[in-house]
Order: sequence, then structure tokens, then C-alpha cells
Amino acid sequence: MIARYALPEMARLFSDQARYTTWAQVEVLASEAQTLLGRVPEAALADIRRAGVPDAARVAELERDRDHEILSFLAAYCEGMPQDSARWVHLGMTSYDLVDTALGHTLARACDVLIDTAVGLRTVLADRAAEHWDTACIGRTHGMHAEPTTFGHKLAGFAFAVDRSVHRLRAAREQVAVGTISGSVGTYGLIDPFVEERVCGALGLGVEPAPSQVVARDRHAQLVQAIATLGACVEQIAVEVRLLSRTEVREVEEPRSAAYQGSSAMPHKRNPTTGERLTGLARLLRGYAGTMLENVALWHERDLSHSSVERVVLPDAFTVAHYQVTAASDLVRGLTVFPERMRSAIDRTGGLAYSSLVLAEQLAAGGDRERIYRTIQDAANDADFLGRLEAAGIATDRLTPERFLSHHDVIYKRLEKLRELEH
Repeated sequence: MIARYALPEMARLFSDQARYTTWAQVEVLASEAQTLLGRVPEAALADIRRAGVPDAARVAELERDRDHEILSFLAAYCEGMPQDSARWVHLGMTSYDLVDTALGHTLARACDVLIDTAVGLRTVLADRAAEHWDTACIGRTHGMHAEPTTFGHKLAGFAFAVDRSVHRLRAAREQVAVGTISGSVGTYGLIDPFVEERVCGALGLGVEPAPSQVVARDRHAQLVQAIATLGACVEQIAVEVRLLSRTEVREVEEPRSAAYQGSSAMPHKRNPTTGERLTGLARLLRGYAGTMLENVALWHERDLSHSSVERVVLPDAFTVAHYQVTAASDLVRGLTVFPERMRSAIDRTGGLAYSSLVLAEQLAAGGDRERIYRTIQDAANDADFLGRLEAAGIATDRLTPERFLSHHDVIYKRLEKLRELEH
């Protein structure tokens, strides 16, 4: 991912050097297990432990001749190691025993970072929802004025959506935090399953129950689907902010620094650029999700068609999502809300927002539904909606937004439970 959308905490996890550090960790753990089985000498294990992590630049240099990253890593790892010890490195393993087990460990850590960030967004949304629980605003369906709601209710809906994404990410983490050290076609033909048990246990991973040569790729597809869904939930927040920020609406405004400049030509512009950026990044995440589904069906025990895809998609999906969710938290936390503009939007249409309430009350009084509906609809086509209702003998003095919110406390109690959730 380009540096513009990469935050250090996530970017570090997917650097070449971080990958080689995890590969070296796997090789040491595998050698330790082999030593316990009596297959790697203690002296060789001591040299393997001392070898350290090869420099990424050295691996890249060796790969220019070998055209094989794992063999180049192993060559760099064993440089300076006595030959009698180097020959025990990677004993009984195939390349993807190393790659996929290390990948499972990296993805689990990346999930933890993203989950923590999503929980932070959930908290910000829930807190601001409570802050604006009684801030009345017009609800809109099909982009048109509907009935009164509150801005807190809107934010609560977003908070619960993010909460569901947190649960999806946790489920996906469980599925992707697995490894396999089972040999070339997954039969443990040249390696004892004890090695896999020890290595995966030390890394906090489960094991692929019926390995081929690789961990099954439906796991990774599920993960990126969960990330893309989180991105879509963030996009929903962003789109609402963008719509409510329009000049003719102006019910909210994105946080701005004193140095903010919205247009190179028009000094008055205060564009919702953060929301637009978040929307664009959600599109990337959806593209990644579709691409990862293409990786599930590999030839026989494996082919290499998934590798190039994952080198791009997995780091990028996590990095984009981490940036997007972090930016969304900043956006919601600093969002300026204009309650008076929200209330004026309810009043602007001269009482039209209360038509459903008038209909319900008239029906409860025993009127004919078709006649009453047509009477109210005809009044709504008049510039003086309330006057037309009064002329038809329908009282309008009790029409207020609060009449729609008599059961609003039920939703608030659910919000309070969400706010009480631990990290």
C-alpha cells in the first residue's frame, strides 16, 4: 500500500523484514521440536538459534539468481552457519510449511490490531450517539423527508453495524490463525506431526485438519470478506456525513484544522473530503474480497496462482482498513453537529413530517382509511398543509417530533449495553 494510506503499526507487520523475522522464528521452533525427537543435534540447534534474521536486502539479492524467495531466505539464513548445522535447517519441511504457518501468525496479529481499531470506532460512535440521543432531526427514506428521528439514533445504528463487524472479524481471525507443517502434499511423509503441534502451539495457532500443501484458502477469503464488510459499514457512516454536509442541508460538518483549504479556486469551499476518501477506500476493499474468492480453488494439492494475489491483497486490505477505520474514528469524534439546523429541517416543510401521525390518530378515532389518507395527501399538496388539515377538522396543535419518540428508550437501553462492552 502507498505510504499515504499506511499507518506504522499495521505497515510494520507486513514489511519484508517482519516476514523474515517470523520465518526465522518458525525455523527455530521446528528445529527445537526436531531436537526433542532426536533428529536434529543439540549443537546444530544452538547454531540455528544463533543465526538471527537475514537482512531483507540480502534475501532480495540472492533471489535475483534463484527466483525463489524461500530458498533465498534459507540461503541467507544459513550464511555463516557451519555446514554441519545448516543441513538440519528446514528438515522435512516444504516451502509453504514455513510460509503459511508464519502467515497465520502474522494475520492473527493484524486481526488483533484491526479489531482493536474497530472497537475504538464502535466506542466513539456509541458515545456520540448517547450525546445526541435527544437531538431531533428528520429521517429520510429514498432521500426524501420521512418522519422525525434523532441524530443519536442514526449514530447508534452505525455503532451496532461496526459491532457486528467486530464479531465477524473475530470469527475470521479464529479461522485464519492456523498453520501446517505437514510436508509436500500434507501427509507428514517426511516430518513427524509432533513438529507441527509444537510450532503451532508456540505461535498460538490451530492446525489445518486435512492439509494439502497449504492452508485452505477459503479461510483467507472469509477474512477479507469480513474486512470488506467493515469497510462498507465505514462507508455508510461516510456517505451519511457527506449527505448531511451539503450546503442546502448543513446539519453536520467534518472536523477542520485552522489551515484547511477546500478548493484551490474557491476559498469558501468546505468539502467533506474525509468522507469521500473513506468511501473510495471501501471500494478497494470490496475489490480485494472478490479477488480473494478467486484464490480458493487451487489445482490439486496446490498451485502458485494464489501467491502473487496474496502478496498484494492481504497487506493492502489490512493496511487500507486500518487507515479507514482510524480516520472514521477521528471523523466521528470531531464531527460538528448543528442541532438547530436539524430541527429547522423538520419544520421547513410546514408539518409534512407529521402526516403519518395524523393518519394514525384519525384511523384510531374510527375514520375510513381511504378517505382519511386522501384527505391528508391532498392537504400535503397544498402550501399550507396544517391549515388544510385544520379546515378539514383535524387538530394539529399536538404535532411535535417527540410524539414519534415515546418508545425511544428501548433503543437507548440497547445502546447502553453496547457502551458497557469490554475491549
